[in-house]
Amino acid sequence: MTALRATAVTAAACATVLATALPSSAINSYNATPAPERTEVGALVATWDNDDDPATPDRVDWVCSGTMIDANTFLTAAHCTTDWPDDVRFYVSLDQGVQAALDAAAKQYPGDPAAQASAVAVEGTAHSHPDYPGPASDPHDISVIELPAAKVAARWSFTPAALPTADQLDSLAPQGLNSAAWTVAGYGTQEAVNGPGGHTHPGGGVRMKAPVTFNALNKAWVRLGMTAPQGNGGACYGDSGGPDFAVLGKKRVLVATTITGDTPCYATNVAYRLDTPGPRSFLSPFVQLP
Repeated sequence: MTALRATAVTAAACATVLATALPSSAINSYNATPAPERTEVGALVATWDNDDDPATPDRVDWVCSGTMIDANTFLTAAHCTTDWPDDVRFYVSLDQGVQAALDAAAKQYPGDPAAQASAVAVEGTAHSHPDYPGPASDPHDISVIELPAAKVAARWSFTPAALPTADQLDSLAPQGLNSAAWTVAGYGTQEAVNGPGGHTHPGGGVRMKAPVTFNALNKAWVRLGMTAPQGNGGACYGDSGGPDFAVLGKKRVLVATTITGDTPCYATNVAYRLDTPGPRSFLSPFVQLP
């Protein structure tokens, strides 16, 4: 689900959100903390036309989360980069507070979304999986943004995330998956808040992290618990494409990307595995796989 269609977010996925957000934190509010050290985690920013004059963009927003997996490749979800107007342009920001940066840019460049986007992010080229959307056995919900490495390096310092080896999660016994330290990160909103008109999801636009725990492993998915009583936090709207890390053999590995979850963002994060043949085949032209 992409952000251009609405100011209210439907519950189809823990996906993108218009950042008309309150000045608040991302990820769930419970058991979450800021993640300034996760400099490889970034926000996907888009500009597009929203009126009858397609010559210049008139909208700009951060729309999803993602991760740098080498010097010039940003990994995110295909549902974040598809079903847009033809004139959409994608950018990546590794700022800790992308919403605050966009707010400042709007004051500096009023009425110029392209300048606002360039002030906070680096423009790149999106490559969505050509077979997205696919079946549940492999939905192909994966995309990369190829960026000019020199421009990214001139603005931010980061160490790219480590990708998993082939079938790495399958090679671990359930005990190994249960005992691993799991973390979700992203810029998304908070869990649902009841109010007039129903649920709303405040916050967003700040890079946050939260602990999650292993629930189940499927052919395409890893399911992660994010219930508060167990000390977990979790993903919500705007965290799509963002990383789900596991510490495996004392190494932090980007094993999956957030795709969907429960409507109010309280229970389960459903993440697309990166160690299976489909994602690895898609990524192989862009990055060196372990």
